[in-house]
Amino acid sequence: MIFDGIRPVNRSLFGLSPNGAMKGSTNAPVAPNDLGKQGPAERLEPSLPRAAYCDAEFYAHEQRAIFWDQWFYVGRAERLASHGAYRVLDVAGESAILIRDGERLNAHLNLCRHRGSRLLCGEGSLRGAIRCPYHSWTYALDGRLVASPFIAPEAVPLQARRLHRVGVAEWGGFIFVHLSPEKAQREGATLEAQLGAIPQHLARYPLTELRAGRSFTYDVAANWKVLLENYNECYHCAGVHPELCRIVPAFKHRGGVELDWARGIPHRDGAWTFTADGTSDRAAFPALNAEERVRHKGELIYPNFMLSLAAEHVAAFSLWPRGPAATTIVCDLLFHPDEIAKRNFDPSDVADFWDLVNRQDWSICESVQAGMQSKAFEFGYYAPMEDASLDIRRYISSRLGSQ
Repeated sequence: MIFDGIRPVNRSLFGLSPNGAMKGSTNAPVAPNDLGKQGPAERLEPSLPRAAYCDAEFYAHEQRAIFWDQWFYVGRAERLASHGAYRVLDVAGESAILIRDGERLNAHLNLCRHRGSRLLCGEGSLRGAIRCPYHSWTYALDGRLVASPFIAPEAVPLQARRLHRVGVAEWGGFIFVHLSPEKAQREGATLEAQLGAIPQHLARYPLTELRAGRSFTYDVAANWKVLLENYNECYHCAGVHPELCRIVPAFKHRGGVELDWARGIPHRDGAWTFTADGTSDRAAFPALNAEERVRHKGELIYPNFMLSLAAEHVAAFSLWPRGPAATTIVCDLLFHPDEIAKRNFDPSDVADFWDLVNRQDWSICESVQAGMQSKAFEFGYYAPMEDASLDIRRYISSRLGSQ
């Protein structure tokens, strides 16, 4: 069965029949002619069905149960360093304001409590308050209503005297928002719980201190899950990333099988970072242990955060779903401020390499998304070396199973 080992789900949502096979399919989850002689660990596993990648109704379920009900990564804290600095965020179709109020970051849904007008757009800085452009209702940076022209404050219903709150939390200089903060508080769904053991795994990386030395934004015609599945396996690396595999040969060994992400993935002899030749004039982060100085680490933090860590820089990816078949990706390349302060600081070696690898990934993901549009596509398969990609089935099932 496709979701063995996890709690029951609403199988109609996933396009599944009661026995776990794909609806409308004459095939069992494992193709018997090809795999009947293989052991269970070597068999192909079916992916999520076509609807999970292409269907607007499925995406609507994800909006409610995932993007609006999980901690969603939105960027670096230093981008909002000064009092009154704000950004308007599009969290899978819901608009929110993230704003600096002294030492505190606040977040609110981007609508006036009077008539629902959008309050702000883009990013910038406010002198002291958020004023609605429609009827000039005005809110303090913490969301309290402070002015309603020609209307006595006591005439405004109590629940309308504050902007809708959005949860905000920070780890390692990375900011996350939660669009259902009351529900998260009731259920104990803290950012710490969502991160699990990841902060401990990365404790020697100076994440809070790092600053962006270069950033890229990509608009990719692919479902957000296609991008995460691609990040989570290296079966594709030999064919798609020849330059990367010259630096990290383990990515192409037997299709990238048995990669030890807990210890990190070793570079080839003489290489220790993600540049064209695997070296850099920048110093490694000082607290790293001996293995971390020559290995690459990576973390996938559902639902929208991909993190790749080298010895002297970190690539942080935020995914911004725009619909079933469109995702904007922001890639921030982070460096130690001591290196950025040097007169000869030039991140081009890292930036050029990552931009090449990124574009290779996004191109192949768009090809996958395009192929999924075929009427013949019901579901795909995960090969044994793609075992990490199977996690996304469990994650989607756990989030949408009660919908």
